[in-house]
Amino acid sequence: MIRVAIAGCAGRMGKTVVEAVGAADDMEVACGIDPHGSDAAFPVYPDVEAAVGGTEFDVLVDFTQPDVVAGNLAVALPAGIDCVVGTTGLSNETLERLAQTAAGKACLFYAPNFTTGAVLMMQFAKAAAPYFPEAEVIEFHHANKKDAPSGTAVRTAQIIGESRGFESSAPGSETEIAGCEGARGALVDGVPVHSVRSMGYVASQEVVFGSMGQSLTIRHDSWDRTSYMPGVLLGIRSVGEQEGLIVGLENFMA
Repeated sequence: MIRVAIAGCAGRMGKTVVEAVGAADDMEVACGIDPHGSDAAFPVYPDVEAAVGGTEFDVLVDFTQPDVVAGNLAVALPAGIDCVVGTTGLSNETLERLAQTAAGKACLFYAPNFTTGAVLMMQFAKAAAPYFPEAEVIEFHHANKKDAPSGTAVRTAQIIGESRGFESSAPGSETEIAGCEGARGALVDGVPVHSVRSMGYVASQEVVFGSMGQSLTIRHDSWDRTSYMPGVLLGIRSVGEQEGLIVGLENFMA
């Protein structure tokens, strides 16, 4: 039985993780972590340090906030606890630094997106990138999302940049007219990324490729937080067999 602590257990995503872990036959919720407390049936601690001192658990799942997650990992990893992280906003450098603090064979597993569809979207983009001279990423999220662009968009742009081996010749920020700076989006590894924030969305993303006389659009839509749960459970089940830093759910998808 895998004992799981859930940071952010009182949040919308955290509550969904609690339900998914509680329904799984091979794991249980050992405790929750949330500074606002909770009326849950399991112990809830205000921070990770208190949780480590109060309850034994094997895996920490973190769906908190970009300004909180690094502090949580800085406590859990040196304690030898495997971590499954869905909170975006951490740089690769920060992830690598935190992973180096892990005690024993503890693993830091970070996924910018836990939906299988989004992972496949990124893999399809990787396959298409060498064949199209132009590529742009447009991501759509709910109005309360704390970071822009999304972790999925950043990772997608990085994958495209790594895969195509050339730079786009499309006009960039130099063509933006006065007073409209940012119209061409943020440049991530040479790929323009555009963020839409609006009520009515949960999480959607388009990758638009173009070449002479043709275009290719790859799109993924997530309408409910339950779409993340199979990936979260896969991460919890797989992280104990790894060590160091693992980035991307595709590493666990056979």
